[in-house]
Amino acid sequence: MPKACLDSPDLPLGGDLEQAVAGWLAHLRYERAAADKTVEAYARDVRQFLDFLASHLGHTPCLADLDRIEAKTVRSFLAARRRSGAVSRSLARTLSALRQLFRWLVAQELADNRAVLQIASPKVPHSVPKPLTVEKAADVVDAGPAADLDWTLARDTAVLLLLYGAGLRIAEALGIRAKEAPTDTREVLRIKGKGGKERVVPVLPLVRTAVERYVALCPYPLAPDEALFRGAKGGPLSPRIIQLAMERLRSALGLPATATPHALRHSFATHLLSAGADLRQIQELLGHASLSTTQAYTEVDRERLLAVYDAAHPRSGNTDNSRR
Repeated sequence: MPKACLDSPDLPLGGDLEQAVAGWLAHLRYERAAADKTVEAYARDVRQFLDFLASHLGHTPCLADLDRIEAKTVRSFLAARRRSGAVSRSLARTLSALRQLFRWLVAQELADNRAVLQIASPKVPHSVPKPLTVEKAADVVDAGPAADLDWTLARDTAVLLLLYGAGLRIAEALGIRAKEAPTDTREVLRIKGKGGKERVVPVLPLVRTAVERYVALCPYPLAPDEALFRGAKGGPLSPRIIQLAMERLRSALGLPATATPHALRHSFATHLLSAGADLRQIQELLGHASLSTTQAYTEVDRERLLAVYDAAHPRSGNTDNSRR
């Protein structure tokens, strides 16, 4: 199929299908405010489907082909992806992309085919976040006196503290500009998360101190509108550097393979829940669009929730509660 078909979210316009898909991706990006990575993943999924369809049909597909497509063709595509090693989570995302594309085509009166909507989504294994213990999380973010001398160690510690102490995603932490750095006079961060959703996050004094220490040691000038965290050569810090730092800590501290930078964000939420924070509060701090996403942490901390239930429910058998 022509190279022009979906090599990137910014498509060169060609035939009617190319133009339609370009319009759909623009709709996702600008009207639905989908994250860049989501748009890129959906573009990639649709490109793979159209490559398959071109091979299946023997010619470059057009809108009329999508209007005639049957559910069994989409199932054949998903089966081919499965044989090539795609896991259920990837297949579910691919089917979601195709469903959204076809719904948009119907809404725009460019096609009238609902066959894709009849296909059941692959079952995705239920995964529960794997947080660190409070003690292990504290070990990860405790660089000790060495961070007072080594600017890269001070930098890595500040980033890891933002993940564990403020619940940021790694991209959110690395997206902070120098003028937004938390200080004694700036105790909150205004973070723009997935889908452009904005939230205000309080920053603990310990985290602010770590950031200030990094700023004082950083050998590069930090222009207000440029990235706060810098790499060894002065450019914006790559997420891979923090991932490598976490790998070294896993080895040094004997942590499991699940101890990733993102696990610190999970730990932030789980430890707050253990301390009695409300799920709605945690949802706001994490920037989750849906409470159902945050509710995964109730499974992580099931023991605490059962203890609260046993202590508070009037029919739990607790004699104190039974008199209330």
